[in-house]
Amino acid sequence: MDRVAVVTGASRGIGAATALVLAERGFRVVVNYHSSAGQADEVVGAARAAGGEAVAIRADVTSPDDVRALFEHTEQRWGRVDVLVHNALIPYDVTSFADLSWEQLGGKLDRELHAAYMVTKAVVPGMLSRNYGRLVFLTTVLSRRPRQGMITVGTAKAALDQFVRYVALELAPHGITANLVSPATVADTAASALLKAEELRRIGASNPMGRNVRPDEIAKTVAFLASEDSGFITGHCVEINGGLAMD
Repeated sequence: MDRVAVVTGASRGIGAATALVLAERGFRVVVNYHSSAGQADEVVGAARAAGGEAVAIRADVTSPDDVRALFEHTEQRWGRVDVLVHNALIPYDVTSFADLSWEQLGGKLDRELHAAYMVTKAVVPGMLSRNYGRLVFLTTVLSRRPRQGMITVGTAKAALDQFVRYVALELAPHGITANLVSPATVADTAASALLKAEELRRIGASNPMGRNVRPDEIAKTVAFLASEDSGFITGHCVEINGGLAMD
């Protein structure tokens, strides 16, 4: 296989696990990172040790210049992008509505959608020219099932979910799919660091499977959606939550 995948926010957590699984399955993988260069290099080393091809490229996905450079560098190295996994965490505040400012809510909405818009705009023209592409976006159950304090991320991800459905509808005739992956609370990610240890334990205990989801479990689902086998699946949100929310 010579498919090329770009994984944003891939220096740790879900992104790192996804980059490694894709590399193990024969993808050439761009490990995008913002500030964790050492961790990104470790992911690249692990991917290569597993027999895959990978390279780390720094870019802030909320910066137009950085996004442009990320994909120019990728195309110069490997000629194209077949798969985009947009996983990068856009920071947010944990707060009640009573204490919420418009800067907190509007800022999160703007950064979340702007980043998704820019990375998608960067890869779709090439995918259209080849009539092939896989777009996978990480979302959260909080976009559909509110939890106290999570109004900024839940609202922003709800907007992302609908953005992806519109993209999926428009690109479907061209062999390009766009899907969402929605994990429950993850055991080891930057987002979980915003929660206290006791809260993480409580959330895991409330899951029907009795624990929080692992990054590698999410990565394997993303890898399926990134594969040719998922070609007739588009516009969907795949829940990875151990039965916590059943639709």
